[in-house]
Amino acid sequence: MKILQPTDWAAPRGYSNGTMTELQVGSRLLFVGGQIGWNGLCEFETDDFSEQVGQALRNIVAVLAAGGARPEHIVRMTWYVKDKVEYVAAYRAIGEHYRATIGRHFPAMTAVEVADLVEARAKVEIEVTAVVPAGE
Repeated sequence: MKILQPTDWAAPRGYSNGTMTELQVGSRLLFVGGQIGWNGLCEFETDDFSEQVGQALRNIVAVLAAGGARPEHIVRMTWYVKDKVEYVAAYRAIGEHYRATIGRHFPAMTAVEVADLVEARAKVEIEVTAVVPAGE
């Protein structure tokens, strides 16, 4: 994956403005549907925003692993949050969960505030696209 960053732009913090990957024969695309902050049994263990982010990220890693992928294969993330004020207030804790789960890998990201999510207790939903190079 190559990071796309216009030379005259300020560097983003915690994400990339764009990414590019050249697909080769045998490479795989993985699309992970929106993951929320509940565990594998579809049970919420917390209503804390950053803890739900941590669980959603762990869920993403589990789905990636089921497809033979790792966090460094993520090329795009889309975050849907119910409350942007709560999201911004939790930046530091979110960053800690992100680094602990995804590492220092920053794909292209979008975050949007939405009116609601399907699961009433969910505060965030994250979907990703990943590219696994041929031979991995």
